[in-house]
Amino acid sequence: MKKIRILSIDGGGIRGILPGIVLTRIEQKLQEKSGDPNTRLADMFDFMAGTSTGGILSLAYLTPNEDNRPKLKASEAVDIYLDRGDEIFDVSFWQKVRSGAGLADEKYDASELEEALDDTFGDLMLSDLIKPCVISSYDIRNGKPHFFKQHKSVKNEIYNFKVKDVARATSAAPTYFETARIKNDIGTPYPLIDGGVFVNNPALVAYSEARKMSNPNSENGELATAKDMMIVSIGTGSVSKKYEYKKAKDWGAIGWIKPVIEIMMSGNSQTVDYHLGHIYSSLEDGHNKDYHRLEPKVVTADSEMDNASVENLTKLKEDALSYVSKTEVEEELDLIAQKLIDYGTA
Repeated sequence: MKKIRILSIDGGGIRGILPGIVLTRIEQKLQEKSGDPNTRLADMFDFMAGTSTGGILSLAYLTPNEDNRPKLKASEAVDIYLDRGDEIFDVSFWQKVRSGAGLADEKYDASELEEALDDTFGDLMLSDLIKPCVISSYDIRNGKPHFFKQHKSVKNEIYNFKVKDVARATSAAPTYFETARIKNDIGTPYPLIDGGVFVNNPALVAYSEARKMSNPNSENGELATAKDMMIVSIGTGSVSKKYEYKKAKDWGAIGWIKPVIEIMMSGNSQTVDYHLGHIYSSLEDGHNKDYHRLEPKVVTADSEMDNASVENLTKLKEDALSYVSKTEVEEELDLIAQKLIDYGTA
């Protein structure tokens, strides 16, 4: 039985290293099991979804080379963070003073981030990506979610944007980077911020979008349902931080800024996982096992989204490698890789 194979990656700033390493391991297993060292994630997933750092990774996996094959290996995609994270999240003395450490203005100058995105994606358009995807952001002018959809951009230039602009918009985290102002293919401007403010875990968005796709096992044009999908959802090691009542009860707007962002992101990730777990638990005949939620743990590293010191980058990588080396995780990654192969060739 064929299935729509979906990859969803949470937001989480520099912690994108964690899903990046997990997906590098999955790609390696796919190559081993298929016997083809050129196998890439884009070959084995039919649809991808990402928010913020997860959006950047998804776009990287779907970027084509001159032969319309995936340009980057999974290991090369995560190198965007390992090689340039310390530059992207570097704050000068004057920026720190001017922004009041992120309270009066954005904490970081976006120029390093934009340079990294330009080096990675150039002038590639959303419509040029190898597979369909949905990348989240939020339109502050119109007060509503904005989803970049590759499959819609192919048919209508209104939905077509430069990939580097999509990546900039989905990662424009409030207080960290200034709001992105980007234009579509016909020049319409959009002021957008990080999709993590409302959908840090985009797996349910991916599920909803895939429901509009054709059922791969139907000859009558029926639409897909949960039993026709396999979802691999990967978190960024987010932790539910605890706050003491005695301290929180007297917080004002400034005191609540950082906790609110953390609560929104972590709370959404948990809620989406809960609902998808229930959707799949109601299925029968083995279909209930086709939702996989992988949540790497931050053990030795600092969990702050913007701690990109060389030391913390190393610790994040080590935490990710420790996670994928666990026996139970290794077994699940093996299972995922085999399913991805089987569901694509059944």
